[in-house]
Amino acid sequence: MKVKEAMTRDVRVANPDETVQQAARMMASLDTGVLPVGDKDRLVGMITDRDIAIRGVAQGKGPDAKVREVMTEDVKYFFDDQDVEEVTQNMGDIQVRRLPVVNRDKRLVGILSLGDIATTHEGIATAEALNKISRPGGEHTQTG
Repeated sequence: MKVKEAMTRDVRVANPDETVQQAARMMASLDTGVLPVGDKDRLVGMITDRDIAIRGVAQGKGPDAKVREVMTEDVKYFFDDQDVEEVTQNMGDIQVRRLPVVNRDKRLVGILSLGDIATTHEGIATAEALNKISRPGGEHTQTG
């Protein structure tokens, strides 16, 4: 199965010049904890509710801080034509539950979560990825 068959296509994008309050409101309205950040049709980062809490509030930044001040700039992504099995393994290796999906022109076309995979693919791969993701540590710490 290819990523494009499992991903969520309807993805809202935050702008790096929006405030973290605007991003948080968008997350709340969508019932999600993550948003891709785009600038002029390019993926430039990701912002999570955890980024807002750790890189924003914990660092003394208020609701008017810009998304670019708290977002993660080092964006990992998958291509829509990759195999879900390969992607699931990679998600476990880098300890993430969801990642943006781009086409070969590197345009954002969706987002893929373990939930998407679990509902469309064999559960064993999802369970293995979740086991790896749930390990303490990893490269995705909130310092910096």
